[in-house]
Amino acid sequence: MPGATVIAAVILPAILPASAEAGGVTGQATEWTQLANNAELVSLVGKSAEQVNNQITQISQLAEQIQNQINIYKNMLQNTAQLPNHVWGQVENDLKNLQNVVAQGQGVAFSMGNIDDVLKQRFQSFSEMKSNLPDSASFSSTYQSWSDTNRDTIGGTLKAANLTADQFSSEASTMSSLRSMSETADGQMKALQVGHQIAAQQVAQMQKLRGLVSQQMTMMGTWFQSEQAQKDMAQARREQFFSGTVPDIRGGQNMEPRW
Repeated sequence: MPGATVIAAVILPAILPASAEAGGVTGQATEWTQLANNAELVSLVGKSAEQVNNQITQISQLAEQIQNQINIYKNMLQNTAQLPNHVWGQVENDLKNLQNVVAQGQGVAFSMGNIDDVLKQRFQSFSEMKSNLPDSASFSSTYQSWSDTNRDTIGGTLKAANLTADQFSSEASTMSSLRSMSETADGQMKALQVGHQIAAQQVAQMQKLRGLVSQQMTMMGTWFQSEQAQKDMAQARREQFFSGTVPDIRGGQNMEPRW
């Protein structure tokens, strides 16, 4: 199925192990484990977590837009012998954007799982928090499971089209595939069909990822409040101690001297 090779060419790099090297959830290269100061860690985690849902929403919307656009290409191809070169250039760009969608989703999952691991290492109170996940699973392991499932789902779609990662191990072979797939209408249609499937999968996977992140953020919010409450109580006790009346250490009664 030569027409579908373009999908593997632009998607496979995002589902291979290299995706585990993604940076922070906001695109920063921050390594949570390098933050020696616990207060700095908590502050950065809080700020990053607030941006995660917005990022996932944007990823999901982009995947849906690509899915809809591929539908338009498919309808155009049904009414013509072959998509013209300038239109096919747009197809290639959309498929490359789809690769970015997959990579961003993997990056979010990796970073949020990393956050869970680091907080557990730094704070016993966090490791003791109940996550309400089934079978006593951790968020870290659940994100890994989501990531594996996402990769396997995409891999299964590619395998159904008789595609392998070895075919697209270099930029040169990728560009060769892009050129060859545009030569026939059959090849173009098969590539669009696989791309549409993967885009639809990403829309569904982003919904699952959003639910997982929301659950984690709720737990982290509860933990943040608990930690702050303990700090406030300790501060109140210190203030009470230092502002208290100093007792008379002489003791006894104050008696007038006798002459």
